[in-house]
Amino acid sequence: MDFQFSEAMQSVQTLAREILEAEAPIERVKAAEATPAWMDEALWAQLAESSLLGIAVPEEQGGMGMGFCELCVLLEEVGRVVAPLPALATLVLGALPLAAFGSQVQREEWLPQVVQGRALLSAALVDAGSGAPASPATRARNEEDAVVLEGVKRQVPFATRATRILVPASEQGGGVGVYLVDPTAPGVDISAHVTTTGEPLSDLTLSGVRVPSSARLGGAEADGAEIATWLHERALVAVAALQVGVSERALRITADYVSEREQFGTPIGTFQAVQHRCADAFIDLAAMRWTLWRAAWRLAEGLPAARDAAVAKFWAADGGSRIANAGIHLHGGLGSDVDYPIHRYFLWSKSLELTLGGANATLGRLGQDMARTGPQEVA
Repeated sequence: MDFQFSEAMQSVQTLAREILEAEAPIERVKAAEATPAWMDEALWAQLAESSLLGIAVPEEQGGMGMGFCELCVLLEEVGRVVAPLPALATLVLGALPLAAFGSQVQREEWLPQVVQGRALLSAALVDAGSGAPASPATRARNEEDAVVLEGVKRQVPFATRATRILVPASEQGGGVGVYLVDPTAPGVDISAHVTTTGEPLSDLTLSGVRVPSSARLGGAEADGAEIATWLHERALVAVAALQVGVSERALRITADYVSEREQFGTPIGTFQAVQHRCADAFIDLAAMRWTLWRAAWRLAEGLPAARDAAVAKFWAADGGSRIANAGIHLHGGLGSDVDYPIHRYFLWSKSLELTLGGANATLGRLGQDMARTGPQEVA
């Protein structure tokens, strides 16, 4: 593969960085995090005005018609400024599968609203009773002219703000469907978590929730198991993209600090132990970047990438954790100051580390896959 960014990716990076660096200084980030919505509404609207919310939305629905790699570029830039935005939930978990698998009616109804910043979407990928994306414990049964959903989903991002949430469910007689659920519908109970970053994560309990058959993503013939697996792989890589942005900026902040902080009349960055710690973090960041873009490229090209996505998520969790810890350690007592920027990057990194499974859980899934299907040649 070619690791050079395409012109489209460079354009997205330039535009996104220009907006986010100018409009998301740390004081504004703090103010947005303190709001009940944990969201910078004005910044989200500005990204909509610049067409960045429509990066991976087809032109027919008002988007830019780009692909997954360009979307990962935007996510990396969001991570660099730790901007409290529903980018992962809406653009990856919601709009991406709608654009790929949604019916014409579903695409026309929701994607233009996403592009314009008027609708937030999400997906419930973590099932309380199953760790396999293609075999959810949540159930769907037919009842007259509707489908009834029963089950519990964990850690759903922006569930309290989403207009629709994609919910995978196992259906009667076999098969899986992915349903667009209105979180305000009767039978939907949303239980919010208290998180270290303040990000709105919730449990979603579905008790006899009735949705029309037209709410099935892609219609009656769509393979929901394929959609759930497809979405899970891209979600893993999207989390890795955010983590690369967070870790890159955390390492930059740390390098600047150790270059300026003096002890015994000399910058602590001249101490060998400090240099080794920074060098280790740089190596971790390089591995995170390589595995991220390999996985993103394979997904964008339509190539098998289940293991590549798992490897990218492993490095995002394992390498990202080490970089976060190094940043806090090398800042000394300042690292524990919750008002100092490095602490916020630490919290974001630890949250992303555990999103959709930490390093050990990811290794476990990867090992199970290899035990079941055997090793594969690297292509």
